Amino acid sequence: GVNIFKNFDIKNEAGGVDKPVIRTLNNVHVTNGTLEIQFQYAGKGTTAVPVRGLYGPLISAISMQSEFKTPTHEKNRTLQILGAVAATMFLTLTVVGIAWKKGYIGSQILKERDLRGLEMKTGVFTYKQIKAATNNFAESNKLGEGGFGSVYKGALLDGTLIAVKQLSSKSKQGNREFVNEIGMIAGIQHPNVVRLHGWCAEHNHLLLVYEYMKNNSLAHALFDKAKTEIDWPTRQRICVGIAKGLAFLHEETALKMVHRDIKASNILLDTDLTPKISDFGLAKLNDKDKTHISTKVVGTLGYMAPEYALWGYLTYKADVYSFGVLALEIVAGKNNMKYQPSEDYVSLLDLAVVLKEKGSLMELVDPRLGSDFNKMEAARMFEVAILCTNQSPTLRPTMSEVVNMLEGCTMESYMNLVTSEDYLRLQTFRGKVKDMQTPQDTIIEQSSFSVYDLYPDTQISEESRILIE
Repeated sequence: GVNIFKNFDIKNEAGGVDKPVIRTLNNVHVTNGTLEIQFQYAGKGTTAVPVRGLYGPLISAISMQSEFKTPTHEKNRTLQILGAVAATMFLTLTVVGIAWKKGYIGSQILKERDLRGLEMKTGVFTYKQIKAATNNFAESNKLGEGGFGSVYKGALLDGTLIAVKQLSSKSKQGNREFVNEIGMIAGIQHPNVVRLHGWCAEHNHLLLVYEYMKNNSLAHALFDKAKTEIDWPTRQRICVGIAKGLAFLHEETALKMVHRDIKASNILLDTDLTPKISDFGLAKLNDKDKTHISTKVVGTLGYMAPEYALWGYLTYKADVYSFGVLALEIVAGKNNMKYQPSEDYVSLLDLAVVLKEKGSLMELVDPRLGSDFNKMEAARMFEVAILCTNQSPTLRPTMSEVVNMLEGCTMESYMNLVTSEDYLRLQTFRGKVKDMQTPQDTIIEQSSFSVYDLYPDTQISEESRILIE
Protein backbone atom coordinates (compact mmCIF):
# COMPACT_ATOMS: atom_id res chain seq x y z
CA GLY A 1 0.00 0.00 0.00
CA VAL A 2 0.88 3.67 -0.18
CA ASN A 3 1.50 5.74 2.95
CA ILE A 4 -0.83 8.72 2.55
CA PHE A 5 -0.76 10.38 5.99
CA LYS A 6 1.99 10.12 8.59
CA ASN A 7 1.47 11.04 12.25
CA PHE A 8 -2.18 11.76 11.49
CA ASP A 9 -3.87 13.23 14.60
CA ILE A 10 -7.60 12.82 14.13
CA LYS A 11 -8.48 15.06 17.09
CA ASN A 12 -6.37 18.01 15.93
CA GLU A 13 -7.30 17.55 12.29
CA ALA A 14 -11.01 17.58 13.06
CA GLY A 15 -10.73 20.40 15.59
CA GLY A 16 -12.32 18.44 18.40
CA VAL A 17 -14.06 15.23 19.41
CA ASP A 18 -17.07 13.97 17.44
CA LYS A 19 -16.34 16.34 14.53
CA PRO A 20 -15.91 15.11 10.95
CA VAL A 21 -12.77 15.59 8.91
CA ILE A 22 -12.81 15.21 5.11
CA ARG A 23 -9.78 14.32 2.98
CA THR A 24 -9.82 14.15 -0.83
CA LEU A 25 -7.29 11.79 -2.42
CA ASN A 26 -6.38 11.49 -6.09
CA ASN A 27 -4.87 8.61 -8.05
CA VAL A 28 -6.27 5.94 -5.74
CA HIS A 29 -6.10 2.46 -7.25
CA VAL A 30 -9.03 0.10 -6.68
CA THR A 31 -8.44 -3.59 -7.41
CA ASN A 32 -11.33 -5.97 -8.07
CA GLY A 33 -13.78 -3.45 -6.66
CA THR A 34 -12.06 -3.42 -3.24
CA LEU A 35 -10.61 -0.35 -1.55
CA GLU A 36 -8.44 -1.14 1.46
CA ILE A 37 -7.70 1.49 4.11
CA GLN A 38 -5.38 0.70 7.01
CA PHE A 39 -4.67 2.59 10.23
CA GLN A 40 -1.37 1.72 11.86
CA TYR A 41 -0.05 2.70 15.29
CA ALA A 42 2.88 5.10 14.84
CA GLY A 43 4.39 4.49 18.27
CA LYS A 44 3.09 7.67 19.85
CA GLY A 45 0.38 8.27 22.41
CA THR A 46 -1.31 5.30 24.06
CA THR A 47 -2.95 2.08 22.97
CA ALA A 48 -4.92 1.81 26.22
CA VAL A 49 -8.69 1.89 26.09
CA PRO A 50 -10.00 5.22 27.45
CA VAL A 51 -12.40 5.30 30.36
CA ARG A 52 -15.40 6.51 28.39
CA GLY A 53 -16.68 7.14 24.88
CA LEU A 54 -15.55 6.47 21.32
CA TYR A 55 -11.90 6.73 20.41
CA GLY A 56 -9.80 6.83 17.26
CA PRO A 57 -10.94 7.60 13.71
CA LEU A 58 -14.35 6.39 12.62
CA ILE A 59 -14.93 6.08 8.86
CA SER A 60 -18.55 6.96 8.26
CA ALA A 61 -18.65 7.54 4.49
CA ILE A 62 -16.50 6.92 1.42
CA SER A 63 -17.20 8.39 -2.01
CA MET A 64 -15.20 7.38 -5.09
CA GLN A 65 -15.23 9.03 -8.53
CA SER A 66 -13.70 7.34 -11.53
CA GLU A 67 -11.15 9.21 -13.68
CA PHE A 68 -12.44 7.70 -16.93
CA LYS A 69 -15.86 8.19 -18.51
CA THR A 70 -18.44 5.44 -18.50
CA PRO A 71 -19.41 4.27 -22.02
CA THR A 72 -22.78 5.68 -23.16
CA HIS A 73 -24.48 2.30 -23.56
CA GLU A 74 -23.68 1.46 -19.90
CA LYS A 75 -25.08 4.67 -18.39
CA ASN A 76 -28.68 3.49 -18.32
CA ARG A 77 -27.68 0.21 -16.69
CA THR A 78 -25.62 2.08 -14.12
CA LEU A 79 -28.52 4.37 -13.28
CA GLN A 80 -30.79 1.36 -12.86
CA ILE A 81 -28.35 -0.26 -10.46
CA LEU A 82 -27.93 2.96 -8.49
CA GLY A 83 -31.70 3.36 -8.30
CA ALA A 84 -32.15 -0.17 -6.99
CA VAL A 85 -29.39 0.32 -4.42
CA ALA A 86 -30.88 3.64 -3.28
CA ALA A 87 -34.34 2.09 -2.88
CA THR A 88 -32.90 -0.82 -0.89
CA MET A 89 -30.93 1.52 1.37
CA PHE A 90 -34.00 3.69 1.96
CA LEU A 91 -36.07 0.66 2.93
CA THR A 92 -33.32 -0.64 5.20
CA LEU A 93 -32.87 2.71 6.92
CA THR A 94 -36.62 2.98 7.41
CA VAL A 95 -36.77 -0.42 9.10
CA VAL A 96 -33.73 0.38 11.25
CA GLY A 97 -35.25 3.74 12.20
CA ILE A 98 -38.48 2.10 13.33
CA ALA A 99 -36.56 -0.53 15.30
CA TRP A 100 -34.46 2.18 16.94
CA LYS A 101 -37.54 4.19 17.88
CA LYS A 102 -39.17 1.09 19.37
CA GLY A 103 -36.05 0.49 21.44
CA TYR A 104 -35.09 -2.82 19.83
CA ILE A 105 -31.70 -1.50 18.70
CA GLY A 106 -30.93 1.69 20.56
CA SER A 107 -30.98 0.26 24.07
CA GLN A 108 -28.71 -2.61 23.05
CA ILE A 109 -26.17 -0.27 21.39
CA LEU A 110 -26.31 2.10 24.36
CA LYS A 111 -25.81 -0.79 26.75
CA GLU A 112 -22.86 -2.21 24.82
CA ARG A 113 -21.30 1.24 24.38
CA ASP A 114 -21.54 1.91 28.12
CA LEU A 115 -20.01 -1.48 28.89
CA ARG A 116 -17.11 -0.85 26.50
CA GLY A 117 -16.43 2.41 28.30
CA LEU A 118 -15.84 0.62 31.60
CA GLU A 119 -12.40 -0.52 32.68
CA MET A 120 -13.57 -4.10 33.06
CA LYS A 121 -11.65 -6.48 35.30
CA THR A 122 -14.29 -9.17 35.24
CA GLY A 123 -15.04 -11.95 32.80
CA VAL A 124 -17.56 -12.01 29.99
CA PHE A 125 -19.83 -15.05 29.89
CA THR A 126 -21.89 -16.24 26.96
CA TYR A 127 -25.56 -16.90 27.43
CA LYS A 128 -24.90 -20.51 26.49
CA GLN A 129 -22.38 -20.87 29.35
CA ILE A 130 -24.75 -19.44 31.94
CA LYS A 131 -27.65 -21.48 30.62
CA ALA A 132 -25.58 -24.65 31.07
CA ALA A 133 -24.35 -23.58 34.52
CA THR A 134 -27.91 -23.08 35.80
CA ASN A 135 -29.28 -26.21 34.08
CA ASN A 136 -31.33 -24.09 31.71
CA PHE A 137 -32.44 -21.83 34.59
CA ALA A 138 -34.11 -24.75 36.33
CA GLU A 139 -36.79 -23.90 38.87
CA SER A 140 -34.93 -26.01 41.44
CA ASN A 141 -31.96 -23.65 41.10
CA LYS A 142 -33.96 -20.47 41.67
CA LEU A 143 -32.85 -18.66 44.80
CA GLY A 144 -35.46 -15.93 44.63
CA GLU A 145 -37.24 -13.43 42.43
CA GLY A 146 -37.05 -9.65 42.43
CA GLY A 147 -38.66 -6.76 40.63
CA PHE A 148 -36.20 -6.85 37.72
CA GLY A 149 -35.82 -10.61 37.41
CA SER A 150 -34.75 -13.79 39.16
CA VAL A 151 -31.63 -15.14 40.87
CA TYR A 152 -30.36 -18.66 40.15
CA LYS A 153 -27.72 -20.90 41.63
CA GLY A 154 -25.27 -22.36 39.13
CA ALA A 155 -21.99 -24.22 38.77
CA LEU A 156 -19.23 -23.51 36.26
CA LEU A 157 -17.30 -26.29 34.53
CA ASP A 158 -14.49 -26.05 37.10
CA GLY A 159 -16.99 -26.58 39.92
CA THR A 160 -17.15 -22.96 41.05
CA LEU A 161 -20.59 -22.17 42.48
CA ILE A 162 -22.16 -18.96 41.23
CA ALA A 163 -25.26 -16.85 41.75
CA VAL A 164 -26.72 -15.51 38.51
CA LYS A 165 -28.71 -12.29 38.78
CA GLN A 166 -31.08 -12.04 35.82
CA LEU A 167 -32.40 -8.58 34.95
CA SER A 168 -35.30 -7.77 32.69
CA SER A 169 -34.09 -6.34 29.37
CA LYS A 170 -37.49 -4.69 28.83
CA SER A 171 -36.90 -2.18 31.60
CA LYS A 172 -34.84 0.92 30.84
CA GLN A 173 -34.12 1.23 34.56
CA GLY A 174 -33.00 -2.39 34.52
CA ASN A 175 -30.48 -1.52 31.81
CA ARG A 176 -29.21 1.46 33.78
CA GLU A 177 -28.86 -0.53 36.98
CA PHE A 178 -27.15 -3.35 35.06
CA VAL A 179 -24.44 -1.07 33.65
CA ASN A 180 -24.20 0.84 36.94
CA GLU A 181 -23.73 -2.27 39.05
CA ILE A 182 -21.00 -3.63 36.76
CA GLY A 183 -19.21 -0.28 36.74
CA MET A 184 -19.33 0.00 40.52
CA ILE A 185 -18.23 -3.47 41.54
CA ALA A 186 -15.95 -4.56 38.67
CA GLY A 187 -12.42 -5.02 39.95
CA ILE A 188 -13.28 -4.43 43.61
CA GLN A 189 -11.71 -7.06 45.83
CA HIS A 190 -12.31 -6.95 49.57
CA PRO A 191 -13.19 -9.70 52.06
CA ASN A 192 -16.43 -7.92 52.91
CA VAL A 193 -17.63 -7.00 49.41
CA VAL A 194 -19.29 -9.62 47.22
CA ARG A 195 -17.18 -10.58 44.22
CA LEU A 196 -18.50 -10.17 40.68
CA HIS A 197 -17.18 -13.01 38.50
CA GLY A 198 -18.55 -11.57 35.27
CA TRP A 199 -21.54 -10.60 33.19
CA CYS A 200 -23.48 -11.34 30.04
CA ALA A 201 -25.13 -8.76 27.77
CA GLU A 202 -25.99 -10.99 24.85
CA HIS A 203 -28.98 -9.99 22.72
CA ASN A 204 -31.81 -9.27 25.19
CA HIS A 205 -30.20 -11.11 28.10
CA LEU A 206 -28.81 -9.10 31.03
CA LEU A 207 -27.03 -11.32 33.53
CA LEU A 208 -24.63 -10.71 36.43
CA VAL A 209 -22.53 -13.60 37.73
CA TYR A 210 -21.56 -13.39 41.42
CA GLU A 211 -19.81 -15.66 43.85
CA TYR A 212 -22.34 -17.94 45.52
CA MET A 213 -23.18 -17.26 49.16
CA LYS A 214 -24.19 -20.49 50.89
CA ASN A 215 -25.88 -18.86 53.88
CA ASN A 216 -27.95 -16.39 51.88
CA SER A 217 -28.46 -12.96 53.47
CA LEU A 218 -28.18 -11.49 56.95
CA ALA A 219 -31.92 -10.78 56.77
CA HIS A 220 -32.60 -14.51 56.49
CA ALA A 221 -30.36 -15.21 59.45
CA LEU A 222 -31.94 -12.56 61.69
CA PHE A 223 -35.57 -12.30 60.62
CA ASP A 224 -36.62 -15.46 58.77
CA LYS A 225 -39.01 -17.83 60.54
CA ALA A 226 -36.39 -20.57 60.47
CA LYS A 227 -33.81 -18.22 61.96
CA THR A 228 -30.16 -19.19 61.83
CA GLU A 229 -28.63 -19.40 65.27
CA ILE A 230 -25.98 -16.69 65.35
CA ASP A 231 -24.02 -16.44 68.59
CA TRP A 232 -22.64 -13.17 69.91
CA PRO A 233 -19.02 -13.50 68.67
CA THR A 234 -20.39 -14.09 65.15
CA ARG A 235 -22.68 -11.06 65.38
CA GLN A 236 -19.78 -8.91 66.54
CA ARG A 237 -17.64 -10.20 63.66
CA ILE A 238 -20.44 -9.59 61.14
CA CYS A 239 -20.98 -6.02 62.35
CA VAL A 240 -17.26 -5.20 62.22
CA GLY A 241 -16.97 -6.83 58.78
CA ILE A 242 -19.78 -4.71 57.33
CA ALA A 243 -18.18 -1.59 58.81
CA LYS A 244 -14.83 -2.50 57.23
CA GLY A 245 -16.48 -3.10 53.86
CA LEU A 246 -18.16 0.30 53.94
CA ALA A 247 -14.97 2.02 55.09
CA PHE A 248 -13.24 0.44 52.11
CA LEU A 249 -15.90 1.68 49.66
CA HIS A 250 -15.94 5.17 51.18
CA GLU A 251 -12.26 5.79 51.77
CA GLU A 252 -9.97 3.22 50.15
CA THR A 253 -11.16 2.43 46.62
CA ALA A 254 -10.02 4.39 43.57
CA LEU A 255 -13.68 5.07 42.75
CA LYS A 256 -15.11 6.10 46.10
CA MET A 257 -18.83 5.46 46.31
CA VAL A 258 -21.95 5.75 48.42
CA HIS A 259 -23.94 2.50 48.43
CA ARG A 260 -27.33 4.13 49.24
CA ASP A 261 -29.12 0.89 50.17
CA ILE A 262 -27.35 -0.72 53.11
CA LYS A 263 -29.73 -3.12 54.87
CA ALA A 264 -29.78 -6.70 56.14
CA SER A 265 -31.03 -8.23 52.88
CA ASN A 266 -28.12 -6.64 50.99
CA ILE A 267 -25.54 -8.27 53.27
CA LEU A 268 -24.72 -11.81 52.13
CA LEU A 269 -23.14 -14.51 54.29
CA ASP A 270 -20.67 -17.09 52.99
CA THR A 271 -19.96 -20.56 54.38
CA ASP A 272 -18.14 -19.09 57.39
CA LEU A 273 -20.81 -16.41 57.91
CA THR A 274 -18.42 -13.74 56.67
CA PRO A 275 -20.52 -10.69 55.68
CA LYS A 276 -20.27 -9.34 52.14
CA ILE A 277 -21.91 -6.14 50.91
CA SER A 278 -23.89 -6.70 47.71
CA ASP A 279 -26.31 -5.04 45.27
CA PHE A 280 -24.62 -1.95 43.90
CA GLY A 281 -27.46 -1.05 41.52
CA LEU A 282 -28.24 2.06 43.58
CA ALA A 283 -24.64 3.04 44.33
CA LYS A 284 -23.52 6.56 43.48
CA LEU A 285 -19.99 7.80 42.87
CA ASN A 286 -19.00 10.60 45.19
CA ASP A 287 -16.99 13.37 43.51
CA LYS A 288 -14.02 14.16 45.72
CA ASP A 289 -14.31 17.84 44.75
CA LYS A 290 -17.88 18.05 46.06
CA THR A 291 -19.04 17.95 49.66
CA HIS A 292 -22.33 16.31 48.68
CA ILE A 293 -24.44 15.17 45.75
CA SER A 294 -27.98 16.37 45.08
CA THR A 295 -29.76 13.42 43.54
CA LYS A 296 -33.08 11.65 43.22
CA VAL A 297 -33.95 9.61 46.29
CA VAL A 298 -33.83 5.84 45.95
CA GLY A 299 -33.56 3.35 48.75
CA THR A 300 -35.53 1.60 51.49
CA LEU A 301 -37.68 3.40 54.03
CA GLY A 302 -36.43 2.94 57.57
CA TYR A 303 -32.79 2.88 56.48
CA MET A 304 -32.46 6.24 54.69
CA ALA A 305 -30.84 9.19 56.43
CA PRO A 306 -33.31 12.07 56.98
CA GLU A 307 -31.32 14.64 54.96
CA TYR A 308 -31.24 12.23 52.02
CA ALA A 309 -34.87 11.07 52.25
CA LEU A 310 -36.25 14.60 52.57
CA TRP A 311 -33.93 16.70 50.41
CA GLY A 312 -31.86 14.31 48.30
CA TYR A 313 -28.69 15.52 50.07
CA LEU A 314 -26.28 12.61 49.65
CA THR A 315 -22.92 12.11 51.36
CA TYR A 316 -21.04 9.14 52.81
CA LYS A 317 -22.89 9.86 56.04
CA ALA A 318 -26.09 8.50 54.46
CA ASP A 319 -24.48 5.04 54.46
CA VAL A 320 -23.32 5.63 58.04
CA TYR A 321 -26.93 6.22 59.07
CA SER A 322 -28.07 3.02 57.32
CA PHE A 323 -25.28 1.11 59.02
CA GLY A 324 -26.45 2.43 62.40
CA VAL A 325 -29.91 1.00 61.79
CA LEU A 326 -28.37 -2.29 60.66
CA ALA A 327 -26.10 -2.50 63.74
CA LEU A 328 -29.16 -2.02 65.92
CA GLU A 329 -30.91 -4.88 64.13
CA ILE A 330 -27.89 -7.16 64.58
CA VAL A 331 -27.72 -6.76 68.34
CA ALA A 332 -31.51 -6.79 68.83
CA GLY A 333 -32.33 -9.48 66.25
CA LYS A 334 -35.36 -7.46 65.13
CA ASN A 335 -36.39 -5.73 61.90
CA ASN A 336 -36.34 -1.95 62.28
CA MET A 337 -39.57 -1.29 60.38
CA LYS A 338 -41.52 -4.33 61.54
CA TYR A 339 -40.84 -4.19 65.26
CA GLN A 340 -43.52 -2.05 66.93
CA PRO A 341 -44.06 -3.20 70.52
CA SER A 342 -46.82 -0.60 70.98
CA GLU A 343 -48.55 2.30 69.24
CA ASP A 344 -46.10 4.66 70.92
CA TYR A 345 -43.21 3.51 68.73
CA VAL A 346 -42.87 3.64 64.95
CA SER A 347 -39.73 1.53 64.65
CA LEU A 348 -36.97 -0.31 66.49
CA LEU A 349 -34.81 2.82 66.31
CA ASP A 350 -37.62 4.80 67.88
CA LEU A 351 -37.69 2.47 70.88
CA ALA A 352 -33.89 2.38 71.13
CA VAL A 353 -33.64 6.16 71.51
CA VAL A 354 -36.23 6.11 74.32
CA LEU A 355 -34.44 3.26 76.12
CA LYS A 356 -31.13 5.09 75.66
CA GLU A 357 -32.60 8.09 77.47
CA LYS A 358 -33.77 5.80 80.29
CA GLY A 359 -30.43 3.96 80.47
CA SER A 360 -32.12 0.67 79.58
CA LEU A 361 -30.71 -0.11 76.13
CA MET A 362 -29.64 -3.60 77.18
CA GLU A 363 -33.32 -4.58 77.28
CA LEU A 364 -33.19 -4.69 73.47
CA VAL A 365 -30.55 -7.44 73.27
CA ASP A 366 -31.87 -10.42 71.29
CA PRO A 367 -33.44 -12.77 73.87
CA ARG A 368 -32.20 -15.76 71.85
CA LEU A 369 -28.72 -14.94 73.12
CA GLY A 370 -29.78 -15.46 76.73
CA SER A 371 -26.95 -14.35 78.97
CA ASP A 372 -24.28 -15.77 76.69
CA PHE A 373 -22.93 -12.54 75.19
CA ASN A 374 -20.28 -9.92 75.85
CA LYS A 375 -22.17 -7.14 77.60
CA MET A 376 -19.45 -4.57 76.99
CA GLU A 377 -19.42 -5.26 73.24
CA ALA A 378 -23.23 -5.22 73.09
CA ALA A 379 -23.37 -1.87 74.89
CA ARG A 380 -20.71 -0.52 72.55
CA MET A 381 -22.66 -1.70 69.49
CA PHE A 382 -25.81 0.01 70.79
CA GLU A 383 -23.91 3.25 71.38
CA VAL A 384 -22.38 3.13 67.91
CA ALA A 385 -25.81 2.52 66.36
CA ILE A 386 -27.28 5.55 68.15
CA LEU A 387 -24.31 7.71 67.21
CA CYS A 388 -24.48 6.67 63.54
CA THR A 389 -28.19 7.54 63.35
CA ASN A 390 -27.76 11.08 64.64
CA GLN A 391 -30.10 13.42 62.77
CA SER A 392 -27.17 15.69 61.91
CA PRO A 393 -24.80 14.08 59.37
CA THR A 394 -21.88 16.15 60.68
CA LEU A 395 -22.21 14.46 64.08
CA ARG A 396 -22.07 10.97 62.62
CA PRO A 397 -18.65 9.30 62.57
CA THR A 398 -16.90 8.07 59.45
CA MET A 399 -16.93 4.34 58.82
CA SER A 400 -13.24 4.02 59.66
CA GLU A 401 -14.02 5.64 63.03
CA VAL A 402 -16.90 3.19 63.44
CA VAL A 403 -14.51 0.28 62.90
CA ASN A 404 -12.20 1.63 65.58
CA MET A 405 -15.09 2.09 68.01
CA LEU A 406 -16.48 -1.41 67.45
CA GLU A 407 -13.02 -2.91 67.97
CA GLY A 408 -12.56 -0.88 71.16
CA CYS A 409 -9.69 1.21 69.77
CA THR A 410 -11.35 4.62 70.19
CA MET A 411 -11.66 6.61 73.41
CA GLU A 412 -15.06 6.24 75.02
CA SER A 413 -15.37 10.05 75.18
CA TYR A 414 -16.15 10.07 71.46
CA MET A 415 -19.39 8.26 72.20
CA ASN A 416 -20.44 10.90 74.68
CA LEU A 417 -21.63 12.93 71.68
CA VAL A 418 -24.84 10.95 72.13
CA THR A 419 -26.68 13.12 74.65
CA SER A 420 -30.19 13.93 75.78
CA GLU A 421 -30.61 15.87 72.54
CA ASP A 422 -31.46 12.48 71.05
CA TYR A 423 -34.85 12.74 72.71
CA LEU A 424 -35.52 16.00 70.84
CA ARG A 425 -34.40 14.25 67.66
CA LEU A 426 -36.87 11.46 68.39
CA GLN A 427 -39.77 13.89 68.74
CA THR A 428 -38.84 15.49 65.40
CA PHE A 429 -38.63 12.08 63.77
CA ARG A 430 -42.05 11.04 65.07
CA GLY A 431 -43.57 14.27 63.81
CA LYS A 432 -42.16 13.70 60.34
CA VAL A 433 -43.49 10.16 60.24
CA LYS A 434 -47.00 11.20 61.29
CA ASP A 435 -47.11 14.15 58.89
CA MET A 436 -45.58 12.26 55.98
CA GLN A 437 -47.70 12.47 52.85
CA THR A 438 -46.95 11.12 49.42
CA PRO A 439 -46.66 13.93 46.83
CA GLN A 440 -47.63 13.31 43.22
CA ASP A 441 -44.02 13.06 42.07
CA THR A 442 -43.15 10.44 44.69
CA ILE A 443 -43.39 6.74 44.01
CA ILE A 444 -43.50 4.43 47.03
CA GLU A 445 -43.63 0.73 46.35
CA GLN A 446 -45.07 -1.71 48.87
CA SER A 447 -43.40 -4.89 47.77
CA SER A 448 -42.96 -8.44 48.95
CA PHE A 449 -39.39 -8.29 47.75
CA SER A 450 -36.57 -5.85 47.30
CA VAL A 451 -36.09 -5.18 43.61
CA TYR A 452 -32.33 -5.05 43.91
CA ASP A 453 -31.76 -7.89 46.38
CA LEU A 454 -29.39 -10.55 45.09
CA TYR A 455 -31.21 -13.15 47.16
CA PRO A 456 -34.78 -11.77 47.35
CA ASP A 457 -37.33 -13.60 49.46
CA THR A 458 -41.01 -12.98 50.12
CA GLN A 459 -40.79 -13.87 53.81
CA ILE A 460 -38.34 -11.33 55.05
CA SER A 461 -38.19 -8.22 52.86
CA GLU A 462 -41.52 -6.47 52.80
CA GLU A 463 -39.89 -3.05 53.15
CA SER A 464 -41.17 0.04 51.39
CA ARG A 465 -38.87 1.23 48.63
CA ILE A 466 -39.00 4.85 47.62
CA LEU A 467 -38.11 6.66 44.40
CA ILE A 468 -38.41 10.44 44.18
CA GLU A 469 -37.62 12.02 40.82
